Amino acid sequence: MASLHEGHGHDEGAVHAHISSSAFYIFIFVCLLGLTGLTVGQSYVDLGRMNIVLVILIATMKASLVVSFFMHLKYDNRFNALIFISTLFFIGVFFAYTMNDTDRRGDLDVDQNVRLWQKTGEQAPGGMEVDAGDHGGGDHGGAAAPAAPAHH
Repeated sequence: MASLHEGHGHDEGAVHAHISSSAFYIFIFVCLLGLTGLTVGQSYVDLGRMNIVLVILIATMKASLVVSFFMHLKYDNRFNALIFISTLFFIGVFFAYTMNDTDRRGDLDVDQNVRLWQKTGEQAPGGMEVDAGDHGGGDHGGAAAPAAPAHH
């Protein structure tokens, strides 16, 4: 009597290797070296805010090459590739929000971002430094004297 799984094409867990030529892997290696050289070269050029964007883009290209060919994601189930691409997209969204937040932190009005200790009237840590030259040349009057502690 034949086995139940004999005619169904089951291979008992055999590995399906995707063997590429040595020349192909050398080409991928040279591409990775070129992208690494591009990263090093970019570090000598000041592009302002675009530095971080360019470095992340180059690192993403290198990671994509490694994942696609050395980890064989290109030959794997397409759902796994969709998960990888979705992950890259959401990481990009998180980076965009973070960069937007850190770029805009100092844009608030100085008068609205000063924190004072209520008991002493002194500036509390964590607020923006108040500089007397920020308010123009006119005299705006002295700062209010700290309130005397209440005696009960």
